[in-house]
Amino acid sequence: LGDALRESSRPVEALPVMQANLALTRRYFSQENILVAQTNFAACLSELGRHDEALVLKRDSYAREVAMFGVSDENALMSGNNVAVSLNKLLICDEARTLVGD
Repeated sequence: LGDALRESSRPVEALPVMQANLALTRRYFSQENILVAQTNFAACLSELGRHDEALVLKRDSYAREVAMFGVSDENALMSGNNVAVSLNKLLICDEARTLVGD
């Protein structure tokens, strides 16, 4: 439901649904499922302009992806790119360049 609302350009309505989904996923599901829910929640926060909050979740997702699958994993690379985009939006460009260079 949260993803459908977000994809329908309704991120304000999607946010509490996605937050509840993340909480339930953390409680009952695997690390891979948690990463998906957390990434989606972070994307929703970004769409709402809440880049600081999104960055915290994106950094956590990236660190977990790298720890679980390695830095060369496709999902880890996408997570790293998500972190770099958030850093860029927050004008933390040096760190974004370093991350993309890795």
